[in-house]
Amino acid sequence: MARTLVELDPLFGDGGEAMIGVAERFGRYGMYSQEHVDSEIGRGLTQRHDAVLHHLRTGGHRRREEPVAKLAARTNYFREEYAYGTRPLVEGIEPFLFHEGFVEAARVVHGRPVIEPAIVFANLMIPGQELVVHTDVPEFRGANRKRHPQWLLVAMRHSGLFEDWRMPIATGVAWFHDAHGGGFAYWPDGATEPGAIRKVTADSALVLDTDTVFHGVEPVDAPNDDIAPLEPGMTLEFDADRRWVLRDGEVDVAEYEWEQLRFSVSWKAYCFADTAERDAWHDHTEDLDLDATMARLVDDLRARGRIDGDVPSTRDLALAIIDEYIDFPAPGA
Repeated sequence: MARTLVELDPLFGDGGEAMIGVAERFGRYGMYSQEHVDSEIGRGLTQRHDAVLHHLRTGGHRRREEPVAKLAARTNYFREEYAYGTRPLVEGIEPFLFHEGFVEAARVVHGRPVIEPAIVFANLMIPGQELVVHTDVPEFRGANRKRHPQWLLVAMRHSGLFEDWRMPIATGVAWFHDAHGGGFAYWPDGATEPGAIRKVTADSALVLDTDTVFHGVEPVDAPNDDIAPLEPGMTLEFDADRRWVLRDGEVDVAEYEWEQLRFSVSWKAYCFADTAERDAWHDHTEDLDLDATMARLVDDLRARGRIDGDVPSTRDLALAIIDEYIDFPAPGA
C-alpha cells in the first residue's frame, strides 16, 4: 500500500543557515546508543535489536563483510533533542518546531486535523556512517520509549494487534546542507516493493509516517570508505571556524569540516481526529500496560504456532517477537 509523502522545498528559504546556527549553538552531541530503558523483557538486547540484527545479517547498505564492531560503529551516530513537546531546548528552534508547513503536511499524511508537536531532534553523522534500514519507534497510549524497550514498540506496530491504542505520528525529516552521500533510502510502497533514494539537499524536508515506512541512510562519503575508531561514550562537538571535533573524554580523535558531515533535523507530531481524542491521550484513559501487552503477544504467537507449551525465557520470547512480526525489505531492494 502506497503511503502519503509530502515534500517541502524550500523549507525556510534561507538555504538552511538559521538551522546550521542552531546546531552550532547546541554544540555537543552524544551517541544514540547511550539511550537506554531498563526492562526485564529481552534483558541484554540493544534498544533497536531488530534493526541491528538485520544490519548484521545483510552488512548494511553496501553489504560489507566487516567485524561486528566496525559495522556497529558505522551506525552509532550522534543525536540530541532540540525540543520536547512545545518546550524549546535550544535558542532559535521555535520557527522549526512550530513550522506551519509541517503542521499542514502532517494533516495530509494521516488525514487528521488536530496536530500537536511532540519532539525535535538532530542527527549528525561522520564520514563512513550510515543509518540501518528500520521503521521509527512508535508510541501507544501508555506505552512509549521512556517506559518500554524500543524493539518491543516497533514489533507492536508491525503486529497490528495494538492499533486501537496507537498514536499516529507524522515525521518531518529536514536537511540543511548538501551532504556528500548519505541519501535518504525509503520504501513508500511497502517492504516487498522497490525502494527509492532521495538526495540530501539544503533547506528541504520530507514528511511521512516513519513508524510505518521503512527507511535508512546511505553511507556518508569517506576516503576509502573508512571510518574513525568510534567507541561508546564519545561526543561530537562544535569547536570553531565551522570545525567539528570527535572526542573521547578530553582526547581529540578526529576533526571534520561541516561539509564532511551529514546533518538532519527531525520533527515529530501527534495527529488526532479531534480534541476529544487528544484529551483522552492527555488524561491517560484506556492506557496499555506491559503485562497486557505481553499477554496479547504471547496469545497471538500461540495462535501462529510459534509457542507450544511453556512461555520461553524473556530473551527467547523477545527474539521470537522480533522475528515473527518485523519483516524488513530484502537486501538490495
